[in-house]
Amino acid sequence: MFNRCLLVVIATVFSTSLWAQSPAVTSHEISHETSPDLLKQTRQILQLAEYIGVDYSEAVTEGSISNPDEFAEMQQFASIIIEKTNLLANDVPNSLTADALQLQQAIVDKSSLDVIQGLSQKIRNQLLSQSPALVLPTQLLAKENVRQLFIENCSTCHGDLGQGNGPLAKSLSPEPTNFTDQERALNRSLLGLYDAISDGLDGSAMRAFSELNDQQRWSLAFYVGSLAFEPTAITTKHIENDANIELQQWVNSNPTQLIQQNVEIDKAQLTLLRSQPELLFQHADSPISVARTNLQAAVKAYQANELAQAQTLAVSAYLDGFELIENNLDAHDSSLRKSIESQLLNFRNILKTAGQDNQVNQQLTSILAQLDQADTLLTGQSLSNNAMFSAALIILLREGLEALLVIIALMTVLIKTERQDAIKFVHFGWISALATGVLTWWAADNLISISGASRELMEGGAALLAALVLFYVGYWMHSKTQGSKWQSYIKNNVDRHLNTGTLWGLTGLAFISVYREVFETILFYQSLLTQAIGSASSNEQVSYLVYGLLAGMAILAVIAWLMMRYSVKLPLARFFAVSSYFMLILAFILAGKGISALQEAAVISLTPFPIDVSISWLGIASTWQGLGTQMVIVVLFSLLAIRNRTQSLTTH
Repeated sequence: MFNRCLLVVIATVFSTSLWAQSPAVTSHEISHETSPDLLKQTRQILQLAEYIGVDYSEAVTEGSISNPDEFAEMQQFASIIIEKTNLLANDVPNSLTADALQLQQAIVDKSSLDVIQGLSQKIRNQLLSQSPALVLPTQLLAKENVRQLFIENCSTCHGDLGQGNGPLAKSLSPEPTNFTDQERALNRSLLGLYDAISDGLDGSAMRAFSELNDQQRWSLAFYVGSLAFEPTAITTKHIENDANIELQQWVNSNPTQLIQQNVEIDKAQLTLLRSQPELLFQHADSPISVARTNLQAAVKAYQANELAQAQTLAVSAYLDGFELIENNLDAHDSSLRKSIESQLLNFRNILKTAGQDNQVNQQLTSILAQLDQADTLLTGQSLSNNAMFSAALIILLREGLEALLVIIALMTVLIKTERQDAIKFVHFGWISALATGVLTWWAADNLISISGASRELMEGGAALLAALVLFYVGYWMHSKTQGSKWQSYIKNNVDRHLNTGTLWGLTGLAFISVYREVFETILFYQSLLTQAIGSASSNEQVSYLVYGLLAGMAILAVIAWLMMRYSVKLPLARFFAVSSYFMLILAFILAGKGISALQEAAVISLTPFPIDVSISWLGIASTWQGLGTQMVIVVLFSLLAIRNRTQSLTTH
């Protein structure tokens, strides 16, 4: 029943953002609707101009030719630029041809490197300022996947470490690029690297890797562009592109130009971002970033003696941040997930009391360290196909099973009491809940802001209401399994009790049971799908996610079929007895989950139980509040059952 949810999630995640510049429009501006051939020719000019600026130092030294082959290549590249600019004369600025001729003459004159680089960059700037914005990736592949991609496709020429010393290197002319040469890398843009990977390089052994998809080629470009740079002493915890450079600018310009263009970035920051390009893709709203930011803000509020605000921010750190990647992290390291979750929940208790600055800071440091560990784990490796399948399967079973059991239980009760005509009310309830849940998620994503606390408050309240109704229904069914006149009572009174108001009550229970799960289930699948798309074999990973989803639906369908087939065959007294205990178990589970949700939303206080007795699938959490509520349900049901039994024996 979550097919539509997955389609909505896929449509959202696959939407591509365009990173656009805003150049001044001129009479020669290259149209966004220009032909693919024109764009290809333009990108080749950009690439050749950059190569001249990078490699000229190897051809000419202090006005003399130091490498005849390199010098001949510089002249050849300049001639190709002139040829292509002449072909594009009607589509590029008039000054471009003159600049190309000036560059060619400067090479013939063996001018200084500064002159050559200035002219080559002038040509590039003119084309870049009037070209349509690139469609850039929203996420790079995981590091280990890109490294493997490089070894499989590039190492025979460039070597395993990108030093230009692969097995075929000596037989090639010109020899493959040494990507670890920092002087060269400082003058090489990521766009130039991407174009070389995509289209190859004329006059060299570098071929076009058209068999790779766009994300793979961009990931390779960022990877080889990082090999000449080592991380600096700056910590990576919270920088996340503090220099505020647009990704479009970062891709178009080489590091030397970036420092010249942006006074807010220094060499250390540039080295960090170039060596660890994944930081450029850690958007401000990524779950772990949200958790970090809110935790730090919570501590600042605490230090300012704003304890209520500190509590609110700590709650948001968990619900709007960490909770959204719990399923992904669980598939990698469940113990780390449990540790972070426990620390985040306990952190709120520390923030309740003023004057504990040392303890607060120590706890913050510990949590941030574990969040960094989780971030590294999630960005450094992708889930295996089997893990992706299992995660997708478990999400649906965990989130959907309780709702399904409630729906099937309601339907079997109606069938056993010969009110099949009322089943449509149950169907209306769960179908409308599914549609409303998707609509709520869409509205929260596009129109309004629904915080994690509001989401948990809704889920917790719905769970407790459903638990209360199920407890009542279970007790009522149990009370009718005793006494000699039970069957007569059911036949004579079921129609009277299942009046229009009660039937709409069944609709409400079906609605609540499904709606409380839908919103969160979509968020979990969206997070999982994002990681699948960020892997090297994205199509395969998405396929395994879908397989897991379909397997979960199949298992739920089998459970529904078995319940419907065998429960209706039970004698009416046995059916009511079994169903009453089944309702009690569901009420027990939902009550525990409802209390946990309200604790996560900081509506109910959280007091840890001395020992860990958590059983998530039973809704049991190691808190006094949750265990106490579930114990009340068991004790109360037991007392009522004993009373009914006593009354039945007295009647006999």
